[in-house]
Amino acid sequence: MKQKFKKEYFSDMILVTGGTGLVGAHLLHFLLKDGQKVRAIHRANSNLEGVKQVFSYYTETPENLFNQIEWVEANLIDIPALTEAFEGVEYVYHAAAYVSFDPKNFQKLKKSNIEGTANIVNLCLHFKVKKLCHVSSIATFEKTGNKMTTEDSQWNPDDDNNVYAISKYGAEMEVWRGTQEGLDAVIINPGVILGSGFWNKGTGVLFNKVFKGLSYYTRGEMGFVDVVDVVKIGIELMKSPIKNECFILVSENESYKQLLSNIAIAFNKTPPKKELKPWMLNVAWRLEFLKNKLYYGKQMLFKSTAEALVKKRHYDNSKIKLVLHYDFIPLSKTIEIITKNYLNNNSK
Repeated sequence: MKQKFKKEYFSDMILVTGGTGLVGAHLLHFLLKDGQKVRAIHRANSNLEGVKQVFSYYTETPENLFNQIEWVEANLIDIPALTEAFEGVEYVYHAAAYVSFDPKNFQKLKKSNIEGTANIVNLCLHFKVKKLCHVSSIATFEKTGNKMTTEDSQWNPDDDNNVYAISKYGAEMEVWRGTQEGLDAVIINPGVILGSGFWNKGTGVLFNKVFKGLSYYTRGEMGFVDVVDVVKIGIELMKSPIKNECFILVSENESYKQLLSNIAIAFNKTPPKKELKPWMLNVAWRLEFLKNKLYYGKQMLFKSTAEALVKKRHYDNSKIKLVLHYDFIPLSKTIEIITKNYLNNNSK
């Protein structure tokens, strides 16, 4: 039987970190739509217009909702500004993270993702926050080869883990440390998140490239999830009595070839037909590395990402489905909605 969780409004102030990112922007919309009082932190150079654009996918009057947000300028390592942002807060969604797979950025990743999360946890404890939802990643689980990855697939430090995964695992350890000190928390571990908005970064770039014409695919497989699922599940878990648990959020496990083909068909474009074989990717990331060393250009492909593009990794979503009786949005529907919003944006 499905558990009945409280559905009433929190009626308390909710703090969102990472509100100007893909997950954070969609989360802000659903919290505001739910009648919540919301405060969000942003950095000085954040793109607040991107949040308004996300809101426009849901309403014809995005300004009305956007103006209800109490914005506070702060970053994850600015403790005085964070302390001010936490005043009067009862619930926290920690969606902020620095994303990079470049080993040269390891110190920045540790500073933002591990130290930054430690600061959030410490302030949650200090202000006696009722509950924290930490947005992590499936990257923090053991690489299980062809086996299905579950929440019991614990991190293996001996795996060839990329620097981003290491920093996200370190962030999770800070959250678990907080739970040992009395903080109630839930951790959500989304797969590759697909959603409308921010077309020039993250998975938005994927839709951009397919629309402009993409000829190549790789043989890898991965777990994908709609940003709306990530947000709705996070909210449901925060309203529930569930605490101190983690959940894999994946709608479907899909091959990159099939995903790219489905996006291309939705755009009425030709699906990619040429495979980028593993040896080609190995050559490509090495050439990128040399280009970066010789000409100081930005390296776009790394050893870890090249390897990930050919790996077949499958993720089990049965735990969250059992707990919440949640039905994920089918990947086909996700692609349909995102391509429609992309085309609407580019027709203006």
